[in-house]
Parts: sequence; C-alpha cells; structure tokens
Amino acid sequence: MNKNLWLLAGAQGLFLTNNVVFIAINGLVGLSLAPLGWMATLPVMGYVVGGALSTGLVARSQARWGRKVSFQIGLLVALCSALLCAAALHLGNFWLLVAATVIAGYYSANGQLYRFAAGELAAPEFREKAVSLVLAGGLIGAIVGPNLANHTRDALGAPFLGAYLSLAVVAALSMLLMAGIRFPYEVPRKKGDASGRPLSVIMRQPVFIVATAGAALGYGVMNLLMAATPLAMQVCGMPFSDAALVLEWHVIGMFAPGFFTGHLIKRFGVLPIMGVGVVLNLVCIAVALSGQDLHQFLIALFLLGVGWNFLFTGSTTLAMEAYRPEEKDKAQAAINFCVFAVMALTSFASGALVTTQGWELLNLGSLFPVALTGVALVWLALRRRAALAG
Repeated sequence: MNKNLWLLAGAQGLFLTNNVVFIAINGLVGLSLAPLGWMATLPVMGYVVGGALSTGLVARSQARWGRKVSFQIGLLVALCSALLCAAALHLGNFWLLVAATVIAGYYSANGQLYRFAAGELAAPEFREKAVSLVLAGGLIGAIVGPNLANHTRDALGAPFLGAYLSLAVVAALSMLLMAGIRFPYEVPRKKGDASGRPLSVIMRQPVFIVATAGAALGYGVMNLLMAATPLAMQVCGMPFSDAALVLEWHVIGMFAPGFFTGHLIKRFGVLPIMGVGVVLNLVCIAVALSGQDLHQFLIALFLLGVGWNFLFTGSTTLAMEAYRPEEKDKAQAAINFCVFAVMALTSFASGALVTTQGWELLNLGSLFPVALTGVALVWLALRRRAALAG
C-alpha cells in the first residue's frame, strides 16, 4: 500500500458513507413523502438509475481528462445533490427528492471506478491485493454511515434533514483526499486515436460475461435485500437504531474481508472465491427465512455483505483479464452500466415486494439470481478446464 492507495481507500470509505446513508434513509424519507406506499424506494432506485445513465458520461470524462479530474467532478456533483436532497425534504417535495438522487447517481458512477483505479496504482503482481484493500476502505462507511444517519436524524427538526446536509460535508472531505492522489499519467485521448477492439467483441468473451454477471447479480441480490431491510424492520416494529445497527454490520461484512480477499484470490483462484460468495448468499437467505427477530436480520445481512465482497472483488479482478489498457474506459463503463441496471431493477422491486408481498417472498425471489451466478461460474470453470486439457 503506497500513499496514493491509502488516500484512495479513504475516498472509497467516504463514497460508501454516502451510499450507506442513502440506503438507510432514502426509503424511509420516500415512504414519508411518497403519494403511494409502493413508491417508497423510488429515491433509492433514482440513485442507481442515475448511475446507469451516467456511465457513458463518466467514461468520456475519464478518457478526456483522466481519473483525477473526473473523480473531482463526481464529488462536486455529490456535494450539490446532497444539498438538493435536503431542499427536497425541507419542501416536502417527493419528486424533487427522486430527481436529486438521480443526479447523485453521477457520483455513484464515478465512485464505482475507484476499485479499477486501485489496480492501476499498484504493480501488476499486487493488483488483486490493491483492489481488495481499497475496497476495504469501505469500513469507514460501515462505521460512519449508519451512525451518521442515526445521530443526525433529528438534528434540524425534520427527520433526516441533518443527514443529507452532512453528506455535503463528506463530499467536501473526499475532494481534499482526492486532491492528494497522483494517478499514473495518461495521454489525453482524441477522436481518431486507437481505442482497441470494438466493445461488442470485448463483451462476447466468456471471462467478460462471467465477470459482469458476478458483479451485476451479486450487487443486485445485495441491493434487493439491503434496500428492503429498513422497511421490513419498521414493519416489524423495530426502531431505526436497530436498522442502523444491522446496516452497520452488513457494511462491515461487505468491506472487512477486503484485508484478506486479495490474498485468498491469489492462493485459491478467483472462481473458487466467487463460488464461496454464492454459497454465503444462499446461507444468508436461509437465515432470513428462518425468522424476523433482530439477530436474524443482523446475521443474514452480515453474511450477505461477506458474500458480496467475495463476488464483487473476484468479479473486478476477473474483469481485468478481459480488456487491454486502451479499452479500459469503455469496458469498465459497460460493466458498471450492467451493475447499475440490475441495481435499478432490484431497488424498485425491493420496495414493491416488501410492502406488498412481504420479507419472505422477497428472499425467495432472490434465489434465482444467486443460482444464475453459480451456474455462470461453473460454466467458465468448465471452459477453462477444457482449454487446459486441450
């Protein structure tokens, strides 16, 4: 870990602080402002829809101005969108809140590239560990995010108004960290410069398909259950402090393994570690279906977080095998677009299902994408074994 990686890990932590606070409060604020109950998670969905819509813009800004300038633009958008969310809550305007979270998605599309940037700040032989350790910076978000949401909940009269304003401060702090990072120099690309293979060719590679499926479906299942948890716990009569505790341990599960996931991938290989992530997701669903007490929510969400870490770190490492340096912007944008598209679908589905069908059906429905991820991993493993045998 060099200075640049430590600073990027800090920026990752503040990025996750923003995400955790959004997940913790957007559904509840949405429920209080929405015309209909099933619309409660539309602000959560808006965040990921905004991310999906921004992937192309972010890719172009990365190619034109480089990592640092593009990341700083994303942080400026984060600051402005947090203030807009606060204004929407103050005015009691649900649709302004949704619009603000869509704008905030631009920051999310930028932040999703921190993990790829980590691989570029380390020597090739330490790439897996760099990605894993920068993702571990999300522990800052695990601890700060839920507590920030909880302690600022009633700070300014209207519930969660202080939380939105605090996110503007978080964005400003992240801008200071980003200013200190030195990214590898890249020659700005112009029209007509060689950009490698067509995206359609890159996307047809089995390694790209599985890496994208692992990232998108792993994130989708995590988002489906995480976004619904505060609502499900409220239905069960639990206070917001309990939901904050569950989310805290969930995000610890997401990022604490980052200190050793890279080492595990080096030792056992990327596909076996992603397979363990699938198994952990299945165990999470089994625990969630066993009851709706606090300890069951906590254990299930913690296991969900660890499973996500193994799948997402593995997918990021696997994806780096699928593209050349000159292809990275469009390849990474395509991966992130798929992630955001699945997250948008699950954000909407989580609110609609948990408020109309209940927590159990939501968990049963998540079995399908978990199984699909497992099938994709087996398919790629068999192809690689056949290639070695041939």
